[in-house]
Amino acid sequence: MRRMTTLLLSLLLLLSLTACGQGGPSGGLIGDEAGPPAETPPEDEAPEVPDPEPYLILDPTVMPEGGVRDGVTYVAYNGIVEHLFFHPVVAYPELAFDGDAQDNGIDDYMVTADEYRKILQSVYDKGYVLVDIGDVWSETTGEDGQPKMVKDTLYLPEGKKPLILSYDDTNYYDYMLANGFTYKLILGEDGKIASWGKDPQGNEVVSRALDAIPILDKFVEEHPDFSPFGAKGCLSLTGYAGILGYRTQTDTKSWTAAQEAVRQKEIDAVKPIIAELKRTGWTFGSHTWGHIRLGSKSLETIQADTQRWFDEVGSLVGPTTILFYPHGERPDGNDWQDTGPVFRYLQSQGFRVFCSVGIESFSYIKKDICGVICDRLHPDGITLRYARDRYLQFYDAKDIMDMDVRPQRGTNWS
Repeated sequence: MRRMTTLLLSLLLLLSLTACGQGGPSGGLIGDEAGPPAETPPEDEAPEVPDPEPYLILDPTVMPEGGVRDGVTYVAYNGIVEHLFFHPVVAYPELAFDGDAQDNGIDDYMVTADEYRKILQSVYDKGYVLVDIGDVWSETTGEDGQPKMVKDTLYLPEGKKPLILSYDDTNYYDYMLANGFTYKLILGEDGKIASWGKDPQGNEVVSRALDAIPILDKFVEEHPDFSPFGAKGCLSLTGYAGILGYRTQTDTKSWTAAQEAVRQKEIDAVKPIIAELKRTGWTFGSHTWGHIRLGSKSLETIQADTQRWFDEVGSLVGPTTILFYPHGERPDGNDWQDTGPVFRYLQSQGFRVFCSVGIESFSYIKKDICGVICDRLHPDGITLRYARDRYLQFYDAKDIMDMDVRPQRGTNWS
């Protein structure tokens, strides 16, 4: 919401003159797949929101009570807000699937750039529009005087359905650089977000067609009605290998003045990238600093990791209320039924929306603490191969999966 307010203020001013890291500190594997809760709770019914004024403030094209503006009818939507998440996309399949030890992990948890484009086209064709995860729920004060989360009423173009997109591990880990991924985000000559990397022949490549972030930017440019409120996606960041392809991390075992000087250069280089991402509708969430398992690490370890994320990542991207669970692992074992010491600590640090991984886009507003539990769906090799039916509301895996470039591991629908 704060982002949209900033965009509106900028507009008014102009008128008066917007995979998880393999081998990381946690020993994590590629991927965040985790089983769903034993019993998935239904999404809470949307509460009555007596004062919808924020929607009028946030976007001048939307009437708070619905209605018609510029030929578009906006109506209240109170259903499920779908949430899809991706890991970094494969730019060069010939490097990703070259027969080495990384093949199956990449095949399981990633999609290729071409597959990703087809998924975007399909969800667009099926009537989804992008919404900011920060606009779906908000914090308010309950009748008992305690803070609580409520689900906001979204006003969407008539006939459209809301979709959140999030992107785990947009850090560009070292293992990715030799396996067909782009190396980092940069600003192109036109000032727009692009990727930088090397092709299979070792040539440097600047492109807006090889990385999930600029691909979505370009898709929205070509289909502006896909993002009627300016939203793109939420980038889920760890910190142990820097962020966005820039090595902004420290090493607590040894650290020299020369290393710090290099780090400061990387920090200076990434700041304009962060600013442009924010200006163009991207937001940021925590994936913990070390991609740690929140269900098995001690509270003391989690506290130290969280503080390090604030120091090295939050200090650059700004505050966030969104936490994406590494490996989809829930703190305290069952975060939507129980509120244990780890969850209470994370909530005390400002996190309000807690995202795991599951078989449907469910959300549950906790009753005993100010927080929302969410599950996200995961378009990737596993679900393309083995969960076609579950994703038909978004796309048909038969139309998406590029069997010519992926390992020959079969499907359950061919």
